[in-house]
Amino acid sequence: MKRRQFLASTVGAGLLILPSGSRLGAKAASNKLNIALIGADGRARAHYKAISTENVVALCDVDQNSLANASEQFPNAKHYVDWRVCLDKEKNLDAIVCSTTDHTHAFIANWAMNRGLHVYCEKPLANSVEEARVVRATYLKNKNKLATQCGTQRHAIENFNRVRELVKDGAVGTLSEVYAWGNRQLRKPGYLPAQGTPPKTLDFDLWLGPSPYHPYNPGYFDGNCLMWNMYWDFGTGQVGDMGSHTIDLAWNAIDAGLPTSATGEGEPFNPEVSPVELHTRFEHPANDWRPAIGVHWYQGGMMPKSPKPYVDLSKIGHGVMFKGDKGFLIADFSSRILLPYGKDSDMTYYNRRAKEDIIPAMDGFQKEWIDACKGDLKTSCDFDYSGTAIEQMLLGLVAYRVGKKIKYDGATGRVTNSAEANALLSKKYRDGWTLNG
Repeated sequence: MKRRQFLASTVGAGLLILPSGSRLGAKAASNKLNIALIGADGRARAHYKAISTENVVALCDVDQNSLANASEQFPNAKHYVDWRVCLDKEKNLDAIVCSTTDHTHAFIANWAMNRGLHVYCEKPLANSVEEARVVRATYLKNKNKLATQCGTQRHAIENFNRVRELVKDGAVGTLSEVYAWGNRQLRKPGYLPAQGTPPKTLDFDLWLGPSPYHPYNPGYFDGNCLMWNMYWDFGTGQVGDMGSHTIDLAWNAIDAGLPTSATGEGEPFNPEVSPVELHTRFEHPANDWRPAIGVHWYQGGMMPKSPKPYVDLSKIGHGVMFKGDKGFLIADFSSRILLPYGKDSDMTYYNRRAKEDIIPAMDGFQKEWIDACKGDLKTSCDFDYSGTAIEQMLLGLVAYRVGKKIKYDGATGRVTNSAEANALLSKKYRDGWTLNG
């Protein structure tokens, strides 16, 4: 008997046996998830519409004003200031959506999965190589029970599918190098000095969370994440920000695991602020459809060389380029250009797929996760896919800091040729904070 027939017969008989470990009886799409929104305002507003189809039973934020704003949308939800208290007290949760500061993402995601909860977590998924590995390991241990999605929502743009098809089907010939870049340039000299006192509505100590103590300054709150995510204790700058989105466009097309090496170059190291100018390169082994390749990340004005003088890559704010032996594919999030070259660039080598084999469009990025929570648990940017991508990007920052090529053993998560690099794979947290709670 097929599974669908079995479910129909058991429901008709008044009996529904759920797979071991599944939450909610979540195989029925009509069921509603009990969701906690952790980080309730700002970026969280992008999720209000998607999760309004479910039961938002808890709101959590370090700022009382943010809780008040979110309660206008979700008036029946309970309020929490400390996400740890929220996770421990809300016994009937099915899932969480995390829209907090970057330096708490890995903590919240990992704690939630340890409690058997589905997780949607904004990017970046982690702020250190160790954090990425811990979160991914927890997900892989629970992947037959939990649905996860990292908030690289541009992945839903259909151009991601078209880029993958072109690369995978040989439009550039045999792939050799992959380049991704972002041109945002936000320069800061160092952490903000002490200024004033936190408003009574803000729990600044919880905002700092696991990060080392820094004095309050209203400048950290004068806008969005671009006010604080470049500081090493709070984020990784453009590597974790638009780097997460842009490398996704490349990552989706190359079926890569962890790199075997990383190099990094850029502006002089600042111990307080992550670099603006940066170029990192990673070596990836061959897989079942392509040879070994190099993968690059550029930012802050550092750029790959254009394949032709008439192609100005700097006009593409965030883009990717795939180099093969028959041509180049250049793309931003929503469009693409194919540039064949060489005497054999007649496109006869391109194995264009049939229309019925075209990758179907996604019916909403958050919706994919909600449906996965209630169904097959499969999402496009789960914590294996996204965790591996951000681990690579963060490894590039380690290589940049030590100033030499580092060799990486992805199985053990250790650099094999630099004790200094190994020391930079993890972070030290304030007393009372643990990643694996």
